[in-house]
Amino acid sequence: MTCSARTALGPKLVALTGGVGGAKLIVGFSEVMAAGDLTVIANTGDDFEHLGFSISPDIDTLMYTLAGLANPETGWGRAGETWSFMDATAEIGGETWFRLGDKDIAVLAERTRRLKSGQSLSQITRHLCRQLGVDIEIVPMSDEPVRTIVETPGGPLAFQHYFVRERCRPAVTGFTFAGAAAASPQAAFVRALEAPDLSAVIICPSNPFISIDPILSVPGVRGMLAEVGVPVIAVSPIVAGRAIKGPTAKMMAELGLEPSAVGIARHYAGLLDGLIIDHADGPLADEIRGLGVAVEIADTVMTGLEGKIRLAATAMEFAQSLGAELRDRRESGDERQSA
Repeated sequence: MTCSARTALGPKLVALTGGVGGAKLIVGFSEVMAAGDLTVIANTGDDFEHLGFSISPDIDTLMYTLAGLANPETGWGRAGETWSFMDATAEIGGETWFRLGDKDIAVLAERTRRLKSGQSLSQITRHLCRQLGVDIEIVPMSDEPVRTIVETPGGPLAFQHYFVRERCRPAVTGFTFAGAAAASPQAAFVRALEAPDLSAVIICPSNPFISIDPILSVPGVRGMLAEVGVPVIAVSPIVAGRAIKGPTAKMMAELGLEPSAVGIARHYAGLLDGLIIDHADGPLADEIRGLGVAVEIADTVMTGLEGKIRLAATAMEFAQSLGAELRDRRESGDERQSA
């Protein structure tokens, strides 16, 4: 990637993420850095309207996880849920394929009410985070609606229909992001990337197609990342050819892509300075370096809080090392020009 001039590296990070997998790394960052130094850019391509509610699954997963309210058994929703609403919905023949717990519905109802009153998704997210005691800034990628569409041999499917209703069974032939062309990156997203003390951009180990690509589809985002002037580092969501969680490997195979850390590096071609891969994928390191991407080998599975903290610390150290290299290159280039 091309790096523009920037002042000395500081401690601030911008993290691009989806839901469950990325939230684990965000928890790790929350334990090793000040809340004000981390800006989390959340995918909203999963958002949809259902049963009269405006639902933002990835934002809510991040919010519940950081608030200590996430359900560890399901990986989504809130701990200690009750299901009276869904039971009553089933009794009257309503749709029950997307499960909404009663506590979750309180959040959805408030979001829906505020959206209808004219508030933006980012304003509402700030309010909900504040009410739930989350002090890390969670920023929707855009305040305009962008919706992920999964292309399949049987025709296009809205993301939640593919992911939840159909349980990822249909083969994937591609993705489109409805509304992306008319969207713009949320203002806090832009400010965070332009901050003079930004030290790195981290792409969390989220599904690249359905969690990160929607963010990259917003006009201007790829250009900002290409010119951000600090290391852009991804954590591979693939370990030994398999996804840590979710259908990433399945999607890659169906799209004719190599389901490996090398395939992840190729997918993010032109954006990455570095890729963190698991020890199991260490033999692939040289091939990835051959793509012009630096490699850090670590335990990326994030077992328990210690694993999350360890990977976050590794990412920060890797960013610091790459940042120093990029700065040295810029200074050497300036010296050659002045000579």
